[in-house]
Amino acid sequence: QVQLVESGGGSVQAGGSLRLSCAASGTILRFNAIAWYRQAPGKQRELVAAITSGGSTNYADSVKGRFTISRDNAKITAYLQMNNLKPEDTAVYYCNADSGIIVHRGQGTQVTVSS
Repeated sequence: QVQLVESGGGSVQAGGSLRLSCAASGTILRFNAIAWYRQAPGKQRELVAAITSGGSTNYADSVKGRFTISRDNAKITAYLQMNNLKPEDTAVYYCNADSGIIVHRGQGTQVTVSS
């Protein structure tokens, strides 16, 4: 059974940085697209960034220039480098990974940015 585990969340002040990781365990050789979503209290879940198996990326307008998504296929791990964090980035961040059969979802990691 494949599991995704996010880590790296925490509390930072505005302007700070965090690096989230999404690690896969279980019987999986590779993923197709991997994406980071976030959900703030009282708001709908939104796409933050995504990366294809070929390395193409796309970002929400609100994070362009501040966040960078990357992946290490050998480690079956994805990352989200978040710089110049803002209070509005406060949310639970989730990792989704498409194995080509189903989309696996992690349990999320909390990111809190104080002003």
